[in-house]
Amino acid sequence: MDLLPTGAALYAFLIATLVLALTPGPGVVFIVTRTLAQGRTAGLASVGGVALGNLANAVGASIGLAALFAASSLAFTVVRWAGAAYLVWLGLQALRRPAAAAADGAVLPRTEPRRLFRDGFFVALLNPKTTLFFAAFIPQFLHPDGSQAVQALALSVLFVAIAAVTDSLYALLAGSLAPLLRGAAGHGRYISALVYLALGCYAAFGGTRQKT
Repeated sequence: MDLLPTGAALYAFLIATLVLALTPGPGVVFIVTRTLAQGRTAGLASVGGVALGNLANAVGASIGLAALFAASSLAFTVVRWAGAAYLVWLGLQALRRPAAAAADGAVLPRTEPRRLFRDGFFVALLNPKTTLFFAAFIPQFLHPDGSQAVQALALSVLFVAIAAVTDSLYALLAGSLAPLLRGAAGHGRYISALVYLALGCYAAFGGTRQKT
């Protein structure tokens, strides 16, 4: 049984996936913010967490959570507000961090990669729009033979892998640009907090249930 489409369908999937992955969204903003605030290692740890959260959403779409979110406004709203609350909490945590010593151009105090990974995971996981996206995008490339759920999962894994590569490129680029922005290091926690709070507002109020 072929798990992936072949020929033109596969090329179409890869091109569409690459374009979507390169388009900056909340996940990319989160990763770039972490990288600029705490360095390249923090950004790459966040990439891993976001990728795992997206994969969990893909699995959820494959087993029917997308149908639940589409049918139940309450379920969608609960998960959406939980994600928004988590982002707001990250913003408040950023404000509580001690100000970095700007004189020597240091970045903000280091956070354990495990915690950064966890933050990225929950930011991605608590976004029901991602589950709905997978449920809407992936079926366009399924073929009628074999298990639709298995094919959907295989395509979702491929999508997440490509997105993880492009997210890593964003993190590496942000890490390269970070030295140019060190002069604003003393304000880094405020910038981070503002970004997280803005993402929280976007998660709570931005778009509709049909948009990712």
